[in-house]
Amino acid sequence: MIKFSELDSAKNADGLIPAVIQDDNTLQVLMLGYMNEEAYNKTIEEGRVTFFSRTKSRLWTKGETSGNFLNVKSIHKDCDNDTLLIRVVPVGPVCHTGSHNCFDTRESEGFIGELEYVIQGRKETMPEGSYTTKLFNKGTCKIAQKVGEEAVETVIEAVDNNDERMIYEAADLMYHYLVLLTHKGFSLKDIEEELVKRHK
Repeated sequence: MIKFSELDSAKNADGLIPAVIQDDNTLQVLMLGYMNEEAYNKTIEEGRVTFFSRTKSRLWTKGETSGNFLNVKSIHKDCDNDTLLIRVVPVGPVCHTGSHNCFDTRESEGFIGELEYVIQGRKETMPEGSYTTKLFNKGTCKIAQKVGEEAVETVIEAVDNNDERMIYEAADLMYHYLVLLTHKGFSLKDIEEELVKRHK
């Protein structure tokens, strides 16, 4: 385990070490905090990330009021010994806004994340003339039927070695799959968590 004395906090004007927090499962960067020696040692001892809050001028364990702790999996220092990378398993949302991370989640999750966000928005606002709205109005059976149809069409094109059509149908499948997940109150994050459990 890295000792705080190995880190070069003197390079930073306030004597604190930046700590980049990364999801151990998805490798997504979640947030940035700062540590002094006391915060670092408490993090090691408890296995939960503790920062030194510059605004509160005290130690602050992430999740101490919300219960959304950051359980530590590993700690790494950078090549200059002045920054930490801490890989964690987050308990609940990381950001105070309720988001999974403190950055632009949709951009960081790519277009699939953006599409999921749009579909969730359609469910909340149900705009007239939207195909997604029509699917939500038709209910679970119709949406599930569309997922099945698109899955079969994807398989047919794959077996026929029609790669261009397979990609087209697979895109349709992904879209309807996201609609079904959203309709049932789930998200890709729920699927990701299930896959992580199986992987372990």
